[in-house]
Amino acid sequence: MADQSSIQSAASKSIRPFKSSEEYLYAMKEDLAEWLNMLYDLDISAETFMESLETGCALCRHANNVNRAALDFVSSFPKTTLRMPKKDVVFQSRNVMPGSFLARDNVSNFIGWCRQELGIKDVLMFETNDLVERCNEKNFVLCLLEVARRGAKFGMLAPMLIQLEEEIEEEIRDQENLRKQSPPRKTVSRKDSVEDLHPPLLDQWHQKQRVLCDMRNLDELVRDILGQCSCPAQFPMSKVSEGKYKVGDSSALIFIRHSDVKGPEGEHQDERC
Repeated sequence: MADQSSIQSAASKSIRPFKSSEEYLYAMKEDLAEWLNMLYDLDISAETFMESLETGCALCRHANNVNRAALDFVSSFPKTTLRMPKKDVVFQSRNVMPGSFLARDNVSNFIGWCRQELGIKDVLMFETNDLVERCNEKNFVLCLLEVARRGAKFGMLAPMLIQLEEEIEEEIRDQENLRKQSPPRKTVSRKDSVEDLHPPLLDQWHQKQRVLCDMRNLDELVRDILGQCSCPAQFPMSKVSEGKYKVGDSSALIFIRHSDVKGPEGEHQDERC
């Protein structure tokens, strides 16, 4: 996931389509910037993403908020088996200049928290210089996405990319549950199948912070994309529900949010058939 080939592969499957791994990284920074702005009333953009976070203050602040969310979560679900971060991150929040010792110390403390409290794998980690000196934006972005993914398990607001992953995973589980039903088949709703996997209260906890996108004009977008298909045999499209479509005879569902097409396992779907 963290190597160049996987980033390039994901980029090549985008509906945009992205022409390079740099464009795909830009899109991820855009998503993360919007997420942080919503959480902390910041003013970060994809262009200022690295410089806005290089002092480490916002990162450490978020780490401690993940700890608080985990504490609230375990008090509501004491039997959970999820790994719980506990140790707060000590950091300097005032008069921290980019590139200074204090900034490096803040970033280093955040990295230590990611490793020790969340147990994030090395392949998704970054080093202090990767952020402070912009040596490796890719790993910094991947690490922050993983931190967001962990926080979402405790009920925190997640970036849209993580929300899409959760939706797709739920749909895949629903399909697997339906296939396991023995004849005569019992109709299982999305709600029922998810509740089979998660206690009702736990499901509500995960869903309460979800933010859905505007679904207007998605039908037109899908039709326009399919109209660009140059395949000899055209594939019919059927709408399953808002933002959810099936193309051709495939059993896989296609999800559309923010003008992106997402398929199973979070993969971007190519505009070519």
